[in-house]
Amino acid sequence: MGRIVVIGAGMGAMAAAARLGIAGHRVVVYERGETYGGAVGRVEREGFGFDTGAGFLTLPAVWRDLFVKTGKEALEDRVELTQVDPSAQHLFGDGSSALLPNASRAGVVTALDEALGAGAGARWGDFLVRAREAWDRTRRPLLEEPLWPNWDVLADKEPYPAVPHKRLLRTRRASTLAEVGAWELRDARLTALLESHALAYGLDPRTAPASAAVLPYMEHAFGTWYVKGGLRELARAVYERCLARRVEFVFGADVVRVVEKDGRAAGVELADGTAVDADLVVAGTAPGLSGVPARGAGEVQPQHGLPSRLTVLLAVRGARPEGTAHRTIIHAPDREAELAALFGTAPTPPSAPTVTLLRPDDPALVPDAEHEAMVLTATVPAGGAAGYERTVEAMLAAAERAVPGLGERILWREVRTPDDVAAATGAEGGRIPPPALAAGEGRLLHPANSTALPGLFTVGGWSHPGGGLAHAGMSGALVAGLIVEGPGFRGSQ
Repeated sequence: MGRIVVIGAGMGAMAAAARLGIAGHRVVVYERGETYGGAVGRVEREGFGFDTGAGFLTLPAVWRDLFVKTGKEALEDRVELTQVDPSAQHLFGDGSSALLPNASRAGVVTALDEALGAGAGARWGDFLVRAREAWDRTRRPLLEEPLWPNWDVLADKEPYPAVPHKRLLRTRRASTLAEVGAWELRDARLTALLESHALAYGLDPRTAPASAAVLPYMEHAFGTWYVKGGLRELARAVYERCLARRVEFVFGADVVRVVEKDGRAAGVELADGTAVDADLVVAGTAPGLSGVPARGAGEVQPQHGLPSRLTVLLAVRGARPEGTAHRTIIHAPDREAELAALFGTAPTPPSAPTVTLLRPDDPALVPDAEHEAMVLTATVPAGGAAGYERTVEAMLAAAERAVPGLGERILWREVRTPDDVAAATGAEGGRIPPPALAAGEGRLLHPANSTALPGLFTVGGWSHPGGGLAHAGMSGALVAGLIVEGPGFRGSQ
């Protein structure tokens, strides 16, 4: 068994490290920061606790598989998982609202009919049936298998079975998510519901392929879950699993270069000049690390120009009312203006963004039962720590729609800008990678986990199968499979 260096202690990197450790390899993780978890961060202050990354979990089976495969132990033995029910409350720009149950198609159909009018639920339910077909067609090649050299078969054919749409004597089928909303849902509020799933990942629904329909489907089919104590507890559990598998961690160690010898990866060089030898290297970093080869012609290229997130942490006086929704999405009053600001030629922070408000019912996050810890997030352009004051105030105004009188209850607030995301993840400008999607000429595929340099693999959100907590865990499984089983590895069965 060999010595493996893993660069970075993000969730995907740790998932790979734990699997490689139990396979008998000697694994050492070098992390430039002083803690593990990457984007899954934590802020604690005056008895309040806040997640600074993901606020809930989808596809928990990915992490359940990790714990079973690396120790025959259930994930629930290490963390307390609870279903988020209702899944979300949606406040639309016209003042209407809908409270959607978790993982219940019939319940969602009924809730939408009651909130938006007869027929709205049926249209959304029919959309979910088509989204399931897209999921079934793409699940294995996109998430459970390595990205093979013939990846272009995923780039051309649209897996979403769009409904024929007659327009000006022509019959067309939706090729983008926005067209799915306009032609199949036929309600601005349902369209906002659909597009909010793409926007949460920093995707422009006007250009995202129709296959992005799998994003709301994943949440609907597999539910949304919360980890008691916050999602940081999941990062802690994975870190402790790595330690149990004798994975070593070196914090405050900035890797600046992958060392090549005799045409293959042979180790890494640290910022202080230290050279570390290795038989294999796994890079869990954003694009730009020296020594990681550029993609050649015909290969999937790294994605650029993606946005970031702005997060506002709120310490609030007053008890959390019984029955409060864990998650509320406050939709922008002018969706087109928001998209134009975010994805125009010169992106700017939206003056009135779509805001996600998280209000977890978790005593571990507050000093006592007479306080709340709230988190607001919005998608914003990448780069910088300044220029967000107006957007922060707009986010607070949006939250006031969901929580009347909120402003008077705020004890203090802390703002996390794209610069803070960049500091935590190493991604230029704090850019956040979306999950891989089929079609769209391959624009939303990610580079393969194996690279042009033998002995070097990549893991995490910037490589196959892309961003998101579940996808990071899948990435770790794929890299471990390629190393342990070799290039003939065909993914999980």
